[in-house]
Amino acid sequence: MYALLVVLEIFLSVLLVVVVLMQASKGGGLSGSFGGAGAGFGTMFGVRRTADILSRATTILGTAFIALAFLIDLFFLPNKATTQQKSFLQTQGQQSLPTQQVPQVPITPPAQPQK
Repeated sequence: MYALLVVLEIFLSVLLVVVVLMQASKGGGLSGSFGGAGAGFGTMFGVRRTADILSRATTILGTAFIALAFLIDLFFLPNKATTQQKSFLQTQGQQSLPTQQVPQVPITPPAQPQK
């Protein structure tokens, strides 16, 4: 189930990227590059209707992406992880490491040369 939801999340993200890139920006976007500047979605639906469809698709795909991310986080990544689910770094921080004793070496002043 988890793998299916992750695959669906990846699919939604790719669709979202494509829809956002297809929207017309000041430079024309990718929507103008499908079949030339005069062809594409603008001639099929009309320029105004194309902008409405793409903006609505962006809103729906973005909302679905966020909702699915929260769903995966809430149900499949529990906050109370057991010891088997914790990573190596998480378990190492909880263990107390033995302190090493540094040998105490007396510091003697250097011998002064005699004159």
